Amino acid sequence: MIRLIPQPESHMISEMTRAPSTDGMVRIRIDRHLAPADESAVQDELRQAIAETPRRIPTKYFYNDHGSTLFERICELPEYYQTRTEAALLHRIADQVVRTSGARELVELGSGASTKSRILLDALDAAGHLESYVPVDVSEGIVRRVANELTAEYPNLLVHGLIADFMSDLGELPSEVSGRGHSRLVAFLGGTIGNLDPASQGVDFLRHVHDAMGPGDHLLIGVDLIKDHAIIEAAYNDSAGVTAAFNLNVLSVLNQRFEANFDIEAFQHRAIYDPENNWIEMRLISTREQRVRFGALDLDLTLNEGEELLTEISTKFDRPRLRDLLGASGFDLVDWFVQDDLFALGLATPRST
Repeated sequence: MIRLIPQPESHMISEMTRAPSTDGMVRIRIDRHLAPADESAVQDELRQAIAETPRRIPTKYFYNDHGSTLFERICELPEYYQTRTEAALLHRIADQVVRTSGARELVELGSGASTKSRILLDALDAAGHLESYVPVDVSEGIVRRVANELTAEYPNLLVHGLIADFMSDLGELPSEVSGRGHSRLVAFLGGTIGNLDPASQGVDFLRHVHDAMGPGDHLLIGVDLIKDHAIIEAAYNDSAGVTAAFNLNVLSVLNQRFEANFDIEAFQHRAIYDPENNWIEMRLISTREQRVRFGALDLDLTLNEGEELLTEISTKFDRPRLRDLLGASGFDLVDWFVQDDLFALGLATPRST
């Protein structure tokens, strides 16, 4: 599941902060690069999405405060294997990734609380390679907290935090922080690439990642694997109903953000596997005929009983599928790591041109 939180603020700030260190040097820099919100473009995007067949709600509207809390609960569910499986895999292969990449700087796209990135930072530290970390996230509070925590945990670490939407602001990635020309390891974890249509959005996004990397850099990308459909569907239809609540919460966000009047109790959550595309689809089903008013859009939407709103896809991969996606984006897949036939990490390098 993707974690993209829309942010209304629009200015850029760069600041230096003094953090605990052994020599008193400044260890933290925070840059803010969030583009101004074009309200008309935002509204047009939603109009277009709900006019498609099936009607679609952009994934970014999952996340208000309640949605973020629900997502954290999802990651702890017994059916939702992705988070713990990827963490176990990182523990197993982090040292090898560090040796292969030779990296001294870690860049993490969608860093969040940097929980899994600490595994890579520990491996870099143990190898004597740890110099700098670039967390990229739209949540300013999280970036600042992580920067302070990590400079305390790793006394010589430089942190250059970037408050940005990694889907659109990759051009703002700083050059290698230490200024010594060392290679970087770019981490894109959590299977988030699966939330982008691989034939279009996935290729476009990874091409932007490629353009932001240097010839000696490496990309570490996490993917959920193709497997028994029952295991996948259970992860999105948990017995506690947390994923259902998370999915339904998108309607609350639209009600608040666009002055809509969705009756949340008139929808049901459904997550089904599409074997043709090898992805899971999360949908909301209207349980009756209803009319929804979007006050901010001056738009009325009529839904029939049984009509569905598509809220998310999550593509599943095997090695050839990831290799082809990376290849179409300018990367070569150089290593492939699998945990319990459930989740995998691919290590790739930008193809020289």
